[in-house]
Amino acid sequence: MGSGLNALGVVRSLAPEDITITVLDSAPGGPAMDSRFAQREFIQPAGGGDLIAHLAARPMLGDPPFLFLTQEASVATVSAQRAQLEGKYRFLLPPKDNLAQLMDKSRFQTLASDLGFPVPRSVILSDASSVDAAAQLTYPCILKPVAKSEAWEHRYQKAYRFETFERLRDFLLGIGADVPALIVQEWIEGTDSDVYFTLVYRDDKGRTCASFTGRKIRQWPPQVGGTASCVAAPDVDAVLSELTTRFFDAVGFVGMGSMEYKRDTRSGRFVMVEPTVGRTDYQEEVATLNGVNVVRAAYRSQAGLAPLGQGAPSRKKIWRDANADERSRIAQPALKVPVELSGIESVDAVFRMNDPGPWLADLKDRVMSRFARLRS
Repeated sequence: MGSGLNALGVVRSLAPEDITITVLDSAPGGPAMDSRFAQREFIQPAGGGDLIAHLAARPMLGDPPFLFLTQEASVATVSAQRAQLEGKYRFLLPPKDNLAQLMDKSRFQTLASDLGFPVPRSVILSDASSVDAAAQLTYPCILKPVAKSEAWEHRYQKAYRFETFERLRDFLLGIGADVPALIVQEWIEGTDSDVYFTLVYRDDKGRTCASFTGRKIRQWPPQVGGTASCVAAPDVDAVLSELTTRFFDAVGFVGMGSMEYKRDTRSGRFVMVEPTVGRTDYQEEVATLNGVNVVRAAYRSQAGLAPLGQGAPSRKKIWRDANADERSRIAQPALKVPVELSGIESVDAVFRMNDPGPWLADLKDRVMSRFARLRS
């Protein structure tokens, strides 16, 4: 489900299995739609009851196919209506309440704190008028929606950093009352390259089938955005994989997921930022590029096949979303790539010699867009 860079990484990670892969989405624009390793199928629209109806009505031949989710909205939809798909697809999600708790930033924050895991101090704002509750925090702080909101991200950035409470208050009062519930967290000191993550797949008994720890290099937008480039982080894998396992054990999590961390440069302490649950992460393919194919391990576990022999992750290749990474580099010229990451091969998230379709389609779109601008 989904056809963005996330889905493209899933398709390429599954390609060695030599199985039929179908990419489902509501629009033809995603790069995964043009991969030679997959066939395409359109859904209109890709959400709500129509999504479930489309999945349930698809003709099935042979064993039920594995369903990989790559978008948060489809995780919520499939979870809510999972009974209609059980037996027709193979997928693994934790119980509905557990999943909802982990997908909600405020509930995750409370849960992790109650269990004794390291999280930043935060407050929840039900709407812009409740902003005064954030005055008690130590600034700078970061602001983002409690739950992923397409309406919010259509109008605003994924997250914002504010140096003072006054600037936060002015921003919220300026955008009015039509906003989702928001979380304000105290800023964890550090740069883009102090953000780490552990990707996992856990089987129905909670056993970890594959685990990979990585480190971001740049984000877009800087400091508060999504991954623009990242690499393996074998030096902290033991620490973060153990911390991730303890948390997911404590909450009974199963399936595909990850945990994002930030290392506070003042103390060296790792702090939990947020989990991704029920779906693959945006930069999931970085694990495959560095010798730990989490996606393929998930497929083989669900298919009842023998597990792959996967060694410890090594720092072989950088995964890079070229457009986002270049914008991030230009926006923060003073940010230096850590010395230990210099000289590592960089792999473009879209362009591959053995799968050129996504890059060629993107090139065509950019040329046509530029031609249209010139004509106008």
